[in-house]
Amino acid sequence: MCGRFTLASETETVAQTFFDVEIPTRLSLRYNISPTQDVAVITNTPAGNASDTVARGPGPRESSSSPKIEFFHWGLIPSWAKDPKIGNRMINARSETLAEKPSFRTAYKRRRCLIVADGYYEWQKVPGDRLKQPIYIRLQSEKPFAFAGLWEVWKTYEMEEPVRSCTIITCAPNALLKQVHHRMPVILPADAYAQWLSSEEQPAAALQPLLVPYPSEEMEAYPVSRFVNRPMNDSPECIAPYV
Repeated sequence: MCGRFTLASETETVAQTFFDVEIPTRLSLRYNISPTQDVAVITNTPAGNASDTVARGPGPRESSSSPKIEFFHWGLIPSWAKDPKIGNRMINARSETLAEKPSFRTAYKRRRCLIVADGYYEWQKVPGDRLKQPIYIRLQSEKPFAFAGLWEVWKTYEMEEPVRSCTIITCAPNALLKQVHHRMPVILPADAYAQWLSSEEQPAAALQPLLVPYPSEEMEAYPVSRFVNRPMNDSPECIAPYV
């Protein structure tokens, strides 16, 4: 699973990594992003005014229909949900059952997104210790990347604004992470972004080949302090190697 992650890269670095994505506000450096918080996402149906953009990737400026980073609640709330608290249990979605589960199957067809990150945490069992060891996982390049995600819109008649929420898709782990946990988040390569964000409804057969473990040889993992266990701790100390 993926229960905590980071986005501590500078705004300009994120803009460059995701080509022509628009970023309407400077990104705060986040070292311990937790469920129910707002996370940076890119969808194929951006909202907002492109005129207040503060950073862009390389390339010519396009119309306001260009992809842009928005902030969605982490924990998917299906449109049919009676209680938004259901999102607390839907921070992750298994890749193998997306087309079957009522909570995810419509979003899988029509509302896919990139969830922007530059690392994430997993907790590994330690023989003889009741407490698990937190492990920080990132690309060897230390560059930002995208989790494959789904998003939804939830609204009641009493609400003025809808809640946009998202979930991170998980798959079996690669060889590097198999010893840490039995699942890992799907990290999409850059050449898969266009297909994943396509506004056209796509069959599961066309999408499932994208939902595979990221190559081990491009990733690294190392232990960090249990300082990260507390969600309120959100500083560089979270990702400092633990010796």
